[in-house]
Amino acid sequence: DKKYNIRIMSRDEVRDIAANWAAQEGWNPGLDDADIFYETDNKGFLIGVLDDKPIACISVVKYDQSFGFLGFYIVRPEFRGKGYGLKIWQAGMDYLQNCNIGLDGVIAQQDNYKKSGFKLAYSNIRFKGIAQLAKEKSECISVLEDVSFDKIEKYDRIFFPAFRRNFLERWIKPKYGVGLAFLKNSDIAGYGVIRKCIDGYKIGPLFAEEKYIAEELFIALSNRVEVESNIYMDIPEVNLFAKNLTQKYCMKKVFETVRMYTGELPDLPMDKIFGVTTFELG
Repeated sequence: DKKYNIRIMSRDEVRDIAANWAAQEGWNPGLDDADIFYETDNKGFLIGVLDDKPIACISVVKYDQSFGFLGFYIVRPEFRGKGYGLKIWQAGMDYLQNCNIGLDGVIAQQDNYKKSGFKLAYSNIRFKGIAQLAKEKSECISVLEDVSFDKIEKYDRIFFPAFRRNFLERWIKPKYGVGLAFLKNSDIAGYGVIRKCIDGYKIGPLFAEEKYIAEELFIALSNRVEVESNIYMDIPEVNLFAKNLTQKYCMKKVFETVRMYTGELPDLPMDKIFGVTTFELG
């Protein structure tokens, strides 16, 4: 009889196993994601081990006592359909009990998620384009490292269901990339981050008070990477201006997820969310 254990992952396992499997699934994680994700909640990554062989993983990151996000739900292909995934799923859901849980799921799994109490909020769509140098019109753009972190955290909270200090402190200064803010009279009117991924770069998040600010940030972020690099951005389908932005810069749809929650749908200003932070952590 084979022995199946579920336990918390180490930092190395998040980097070497979960992020690698995600890359093999075609999810194109950022080069530095694993470390930042792990620091956000170091008990929030579970691995399923069968006779000492890792075969399944899930992330269940708890931002506070009331909100968590589920991602990295992967079972190695040869072990699918044998109940191993369900067991690690249940362990993850137990860890997040009493939380409103969010996830970005593949469309094919939507009905399974509904069985676990998830409700559809909207679709997120990944777009892919090519970095072209464009003229920056604005003088209002600053590197996030030069902006007060308290201001960034407060601004970010408008667009996310919980404070995420642990995550943000690292996310806004990626090792391979940059975070930029659009400032109006020294107040933040938008911010975005671009980071290097297995393939090209990904913009996320991209939050902005006005569509022209979103576009200015998009141009500035794209200008900070090598010309002709692939650029990806995950947009909420309900933000029509974000869709227009992707069309204007000739980006093509490559992937779609469904954003779902177990509790109340968070009341977020979707018309100001132009780019989702991540599919893995919300």
